[in-house]
Amino acid sequence: MKPHLIFVFLLFLFSGTVLFGQGGSLEAYVQEALQQSPALKEQVLLLERSQLAVQEAKGFYMPEVNANGTYSLAGGGRSISIPIGDLLNPVYSTLNQLTQTNSFPQVENAEEQFLPNNFYDVRVRATQPIYNPDIRFQHKIRSEQVTLQEDALAVRKRDLERDVKLAYFQFLQATEAVKIYDNALVLLQENYRLNEGLVRNGMAIPSTLIRIQGETSAVESQRTEALSRQTLAQAYFNFLLGRPYEEPVEVDPAFAGLPATEVSEEGYREELSQLETAGRINTLLIDQEKAFRQPRIGAQLDLGSQNFGFEWGGYAILGLSVNVPLWDGARHSKRLQQAEVGLLATEAQREWAARQIGMQTLQARQSLQTAVLVCQSYVPQIQAAQRYFNETQRRFRENQANFIEILDARTQLTNLEIQESISRYQAWIHWAELQRAIAPQ
Repeated sequence: MKPHLIFVFLLFLFSGTVLFGQGGSLEAYVQEALQQSPALKEQVLLLERSQLAVQEAKGFYMPEVNANGTYSLAGGGRSISIPIGDLLNPVYSTLNQLTQTNSFPQVENAEEQFLPNNFYDVRVRATQPIYNPDIRFQHKIRSEQVTLQEDALAVRKRDLERDVKLAYFQFLQATEAVKIYDNALVLLQENYRLNEGLVRNGMAIPSTLIRIQGETSAVESQRTEALSRQTLAQAYFNFLLGRPYEEPVEVDPAFAGLPATEVSEEGYREELSQLETAGRINTLLIDQEKAFRQPRIGAQLDLGSQNFGFEWGGYAILGLSVNVPLWDGARHSKRLQQAEVGLLATEAQREWAARQIGMQTLQARQSLQTAVLVCQSYVPQIQAAQRYFNETQRRFRENQANFIEILDARTQLTNLEIQESISRYQAWIHWAELQRAIAPQ
């Protein structure tokens, strides 16, 4: 191998992704995803809806004002006869005789319909709740639902952050695999040129070149697969960020090494907070049902006008209403039992979730530690394989080793590099999963 190729290979091996580019920042990508990703829009809109529901609940404390009116035309139907003429005409006749005048005319009997004809009634009604426990409980429940939705948004953000990290590490893994296969192809091309000269000089048989061509085709096939994984990983990563699939992704050199296995556990999972909030909502529902028989008191004011023939007939009515529920077919007692069972179920669910989170954290921590140890075990193997390859290359040039040995040495070195790369980024993947499990603040 040429000295400059050896230098490049060693620099790649021990510097990791430094050769891939500068300026990329995983944290910047995470922040971009949190700001731009369509995956969060649903939760943001649901949170906004919950906040509007709280404002709606506050409105029930305020008076409600409505305007309404009626106008009716009627004919026929029931009526009442009023014998005014029969009662007054004898009296009026006597008075006319005594006064020798006609000052008191005769009056006909009257008949009035029960249905009002040409009658209108227009009013503005204002109602004001004075005491209604349902309004107070509904306001508290909807406020808790806002907290519940805030936790749901936080969970979605943490899941998105984890997914972005996992996709990023998968992209780095595929990118490094492509680089490793590129280096392997450089070595094969070097061997091909060397053996081509030996064949021309009669120092090697032509089948040597055929074997190298076969190895080259195999490596190119593996490189094509790695390139496909890189393209898909890049597309999925950009998908999470809400960007075009082909958008370039920069490589952060900070992940050339291994992650730390000691991670703080000071975080708190929003999933547990959601269950605590659900428990508080069930408690409020229990209290609401217990207040079933409390009176509901309200005031009502009507300002309007009613009369026949659209003549003015203003009026004002102020009233006070009291409603005391006595019996509803035991529906409220069943709702109370449902809320009590729901509270017990939520408490059991929270206990189980806490145990699951503890187990998830333990598994993620153990997986991270194991992945780091596995990756570290490849370092001496790669160093030994590199020395063996260099020695075989030297002996091959001195005609002390055949081309099968050097191909086997190259294959062994490439396989170890691929396995080391996979284990390294697998460690970072477990690190991201541990970060999600402990949910640091």
